[in-house]
Amino acid sequence: MSSTNAFVSPEIGAYLTSHTTAPTVIEQRLIDETAQHRHGAMQINQTQGQLMAQLVQTLNPTTVVEIGTFTGYSALKMAGSLRDGSTLIACDVSDEWTSIGRPFWAEAGVADRIDLRIGPASETLAALDDDLQVDVAFIDADKTSYLHYLELLIPHLHERSLVLVDNVLWSGRVLDDSTDDAESTAAMRTFNDAVVNDSRLSVSMMPVGDGLSFITLAP
Repeated sequence: MSSTNAFVSPEIGAYLTSHTTAPTVIEQRLIDETAQHRHGAMQINQTQGQLMAQLVQTLNPTTVVEIGTFTGYSALKMAGSLRDGSTLIACDVSDEWTSIGRPFWAEAGVADRIDLRIGPASETLAALDDDLQVDVAFIDADKTSYLHYLELLIPHLHERSLVLVDNVLWSGRVLDDSTDDAESTAAMRTFNDAVVNDSRLSVSMMPVGDGLSFITLAP
């Protein structure tokens, strides 16, 4: 897991990290364990995790949906800010990766707030009760499905819902026509163009982590 923002200098990144509330001992252990595994760099960084935790604390949601849980650090951060009786529905296809995080959720005392659903996120979202309102959502999964996931979420959003979307700058490759992962890069460009031109939505794109978009329903 990168400790710095991809779009600032290493020195500024280190300064950001040192002036952001540090992870708890449990969170740091999960960060360290994730870093030892293949694909460990997929994890969000500390500053983004802390921002998301504070947003959840401020918005005080009843229902959070996470699409792409990986080893569970972002779920751990957000669940730690949930009040009793609130739920984070964590969607992921990998029992292997999520099994890394589950013991840490239990140790932190937030496992009862996390409803882990293993399987394609599109199926999990399609099966949500029609009347379920989603207060906060975080999309951080396969890039080619981002638009589909958002479309499945929109019927569950209300005027104060917030959708956070990760990797919207894709390490800058959204601006690079020579990229070697053309499908994912094209998908991120398509997603970014689609949401900013969607009259139903209001969008702010921020250079946080690998690029983080804040999406709400348009007023």
